[in-house]
Amino acid sequence: MTAAPITFLPTLQKLGSTVDPNIDAQAIAEAWFAAFVDAVSTKNATAVVDLLVDDAFWRDMLALTWDYHTYHGRDGMKKFLADQLPKFSLSAFKLREDLVGLQIPFEDLAWIQGYFTFDTTVGHASGIFRLVPLENGSWKGHTVYTNLEDLKDFPEKVGSLRNQEANHGKWAEVRKREQECLDEEPSVIIIGGGQSGLDAAARLKVLGVKSLVIERNERVGDNWRKRYAGLCLHDPVWYDHMPYLPFPPTWPIYTPALKLAHWLESYADALELDVWTSTRVTSVEPGTKSKKWTVKVVRGNGRERLFEVNHVVFALGFSSDTIRMPNIPGQDEFKGQVLHSSKHKLASDHLGKRVVVVGACTSAHDICSDYADHGVDVTMVQRSSTYVMSTKNGIPMLLGALYSENGPPTDLADRLNFSFPTAIVRLLHRRVTKEIAKADRDTLDGLRKVGFKLNMGVDESGPLELALNKAGGYYFDVGASQKIIDGNIKLKPDGRISRFTPTGLVFEDGSTLEADVVIFATGYGNAREAYLQLLPADLHSAVQPIWGINDEGELNSVSREIGGRGRSAEKVAGLWSLMGNLAMCRFFSKHLALQIKAYEEGIFGERY
Repeated sequence: MTAAPITFLPTLQKLGSTVDPNIDAQAIAEAWFAAFVDAVSTKNATAVVDLLVDDAFWRDMLALTWDYHTYHGRDGMKKFLADQLPKFSLSAFKLREDLVGLQIPFEDLAWIQGYFTFDTTVGHASGIFRLVPLENGSWKGHTVYTNLEDLKDFPEKVGSLRNQEANHGKWAEVRKREQECLDEEPSVIIIGGGQSGLDAAARLKVLGVKSLVIERNERVGDNWRKRYAGLCLHDPVWYDHMPYLPFPPTWPIYTPALKLAHWLESYADALELDVWTSTRVTSVEPGTKSKKWTVKVVRGNGRERLFEVNHVVFALGFSSDTIRMPNIPGQDEFKGQVLHSSKHKLASDHLGKRVVVVGACTSAHDICSDYADHGVDVTMVQRSSTYVMSTKNGIPMLLGALYSENGPPTDLADRLNFSFPTAIVRLLHRRVTKEIAKADRDTLDGLRKVGFKLNMGVDESGPLELALNKAGGYYFDVGASQKIIDGNIKLKPDGRISRFTPTGLVFEDGSTLEADVVIFATGYGNAREAYLQLLPADLHSAVQPIWGINDEGELNSVSREIGGRGRSAEKVAGLWSLMGNLAMCRFFSKHLALQIKAYEEGIFGERY
């Protein structure tokens, strides 16, 4: 697999240093932080950079750039700081002494981590630094992270700022009028009522921005409810909490899709989010009434309504409208059933049939496992290698103590998690991936023996870049691997399909496979295509890539406007993207809402 550009981990050997585990980490952090505050407060970019190693990183999320950036090396950081420090007048720095400590993630890696808060001209922000030891006994910064937390004059209406008025008998009618947008037009239209759309609506609501979620399905949660019955989240509950309303302590570690669907519906109801179900957005056109965009929606009863807004959030995920379905010769001759995994529902629909599932990643494994549990003759066709790890061993190793039963508060865990630049995470994951493979050795060896093709991920970094660039290509094993090893799920390796026959498939190696049902678990197409379907053709070229990581390791378009930074960005200003798993949507939905609120209040600066 193609290797991405890499940097180096700040190993003790590379730094020419050693670490006494009994050092006074607090004193070292306080001394460095005092010098850092002095340099930043005086807007002295050179002095700030002198506190960092040559190979240092600075990751900023909105706090100093109104954008998402990762700078690497002295020259890039010095220019960024020289340009931006004068604009933001940083102040009110405070080091969280309770969150300072020496960390030794590996024998040859050590850093002192610190968490701090500060103010900018418009907001409250947080920061995280990691100091590494040098040969001369001093400590310098290797990573710095700065993150916009809140807008100074526009706090979230939670806690002591919640509605404190008693309501006697009026709530139902008021809520009905709010839901129908009878007295107030929305400022934001959100297209899609899955986790990303609901998170965005919740974040905007507590900032006092009225939004309306447009969901084409009959019920909130149907994007999970209508998928195959065997679907279950492979991320643990501690990683998947939603904003303002975490899962209860009785919740299972791995959430069944149907249970999640019900939760999303109750979440929208409990947080009083305005959602129109059985409704479609048919077009998003440049606005005509002093607003940027005109959004046309059609409700289930056929009634049309136009909304004039400045902001439209595309919360479509990897839409089922853009499924990836191979065009294989002879399909019209096949006498059985052919469908994409997005249309598959129940294994019991095919009892007594011979089922072939094309694909070897998460959906394929889940579907094959369900068929095997129902005694159905099922064969997995693997066309290329897959990264496989067990949830039992892999999840704790990847997430560590951050997202666990006794982990830190979710908001803190998120900031610690995202404070690492992607380039560093890649290198750390290369090490962890090897350890996971050792722990999973018996399963992986068993898969190899039956011909299952494995890989270690892009640049041997496990699932990291497969998720960030492809949103697939891996399987977190919850039992299907053993069924493949035991033969309960049959395997056709190197399964490059040549054509259909009336009764099955012919492969390029000349082998054949009889089938009554062929399911293509082949994923989804480019997420960008779903956006283009709603926009006029003359705006298509202005829409930047959706998903995938850029050269700095930041996600393309997620939680930002979809026009990027190019000349044509203004053409699609006010069009936003939010997508990802539950954890990513929880975290980035706040950044999205802060930007929209800043625009609405006229305090948004200039993207750097």
